Amino acid sequence: MMMDIESIIYNPILRGILGLCIMGAVFGGACVAVWFERKLSADVQQRYGPMRVGPHGLLQLAADAIKLFTKEDIIPKNADRLLFVSAPIVLMGSVFLMLVALPFGAIIIDGQSYVIAATEMDISLLYIEAMSAISIIGIFMVAYSANNKFSVLGAFRNFARMIGYEVPLGICVVSVAIMAGSLNIVEIAEAQSPMWFIIMQPLGAIVFFIALMADMGRHPFDQNESEEELIAGWITEYTSMRFGYGFFAEYIHLILGSMLVVLLFLGGWNLPAFLTDITILGVILPTAFYLLKVALVMLFIIMIRWAVPRYRIDQVVDLSWKKLLPLSLLNLGWVIGLGLLGVY
Repeated sequence: MMMDIESIIYNPILRGILGLCIMGAVFGGACVAVWFERKLSADVQQRYGPMRVGPHGLLQLAADAIKLFTKEDIIPKNADRLLFVSAPIVLMGSVFLMLVALPFGAIIIDGQSYVIAATEMDISLLYIEAMSAISIIGIFMVAYSANNKFSVLGAFRNFARMIGYEVPLGICVVSVAIMAGSLNIVEIAEAQSPMWFIIMQPLGAIVFFIALMADMGRHPFDQNESEEELIAGWITEYTSMRFGYGFFAEYIHLILGSMLVVLLFLGGWNLPAFLTDITILGVILPTAFYLLKVALVMLFIIMIRWAVPRYRIDQVVDLSWKKLLPLSLLNLGWVIGLGLLGVY
């Protein structure tokens, strides 16, 4: 019976269909994230904004889609057409490549856990980090091809931020891998069944979260597109759906970043002890619990956008090299010390 279930779940055709379903779910989740951020901002700042378009602003997404599809697609006269046209493809490609290895939950059948993911690999954590870094290539292609100084300035701000924050981010990832004894993100999530890693290394979780916020370019780390300084930064010359691709990729990265926080530090799909015996809901409960935590992390990230002022670019660089890097090294030493003491 177990072999029959595994042969069905790990069937290549079924995995391909699952991958397409995951892509559709992520795009739908990005639409919900756009609507939710606008609604929350309207509530926090006590303004109507797009909330007038349909009930609770639900039709604003349709209005934006119509606007982006119908606006004129302008390519600057002196732009590098090949790079200008292909840059959004690289940005979205980075997202799709990350989706390959990211798990979206798990189902429990006859006491056995099966992960909902397009594929599993032993070095999935390194793979996800590498694929997320491809987006920097797309951003540079956007800025360079547009032949616009504001775009280039935004791209180089992005380079400075990503280089500075990728280092503490990577060190925190290494700390998690050491504690779990694996680079497989599925095994890392399953290793947190007795205790979440945020409890065992709270400093690492905080550093990772801040570095991830900067890596995603979320407020207060959105200096590469700060409108009061750089118009729209790296994406200034893009219009129509080319602008929509870059905008949409940012929200998909928000979803994937929230998933990484949950998988690495918040226990993934592992259920609390009092729910582990509810086998009748084993098919849906772990995934539902996982997605609930992802939604809460997204809510927290969105709330930060409307509660914290944007940093200056020099403050951003100082924060990464002078504060987060030493703290990430301190957390790495803490994890190694716990391992030597046999805590995990």
